[in-house]
Amino acid sequence: MVALAESMVGDHPARPVLVLSNDPTAGGLEKAAAMGIPTAAIDHRGFGKDRAAFEAALQAELEKARPDILCLAGFMRILTPEFIEGWAGRMLNIHPSLLPKYRGLHTHARALEAGDAEHGCTVHEVTAELDGGPILGQARVPVLPGDTPESLAARVLPMEHRLYPAVLRRFAAGDRRPVFLP
Repeated sequence: MVALAESMVGDHPARPVLVLSNDPTAGGLEKAAAMGIPTAAIDHRGFGKDRAAFEAALQAELEKARPDILCLAGFMRILTPEFIEGWAGRMLNIHPSLLPKYRGLHTHARALEAGDAEHGCTVHEVTAELDGGPILGQARVPVLPGDTPESLAARVLPMEHRLYPAVLRRFAAGDRRPVFLP
């Protein structure tokens, strides 16, 4: 989130209008506020299993801010197809694997268990299919001998911070051609 917000300056075609979290203790809220970006938190735990009510609360906050594009970053809730449909073609996510490999969780451990020679991250459009939307960019890192899930994650993270801003800049300008970083 910080890398995205810091990139949206100068001639960038987008500006941050809200940082919204499902966790009121998320560190990104404090960082965003320090950057002068409005923040909101909708704690999903208060809604129990009522996903529709949780998403209605999210939608109400989004309607106030009126974003053109939603950039998910660390938002670890699966959104319903109905919510996603309302933002179709305007919602991006970053995922720590080279999709379509390793959708879902524990991607670094899964890449190591599979003996992959490379790993990385993907920015994609969000669709109702989990981590299955059109790929808008990927960045790769080698898997090194002795890697652990933690060491691999530590090498992927800087690539996420380069890739997501590059994809957002292109996407916000109306260009959906994928960005590929080595």
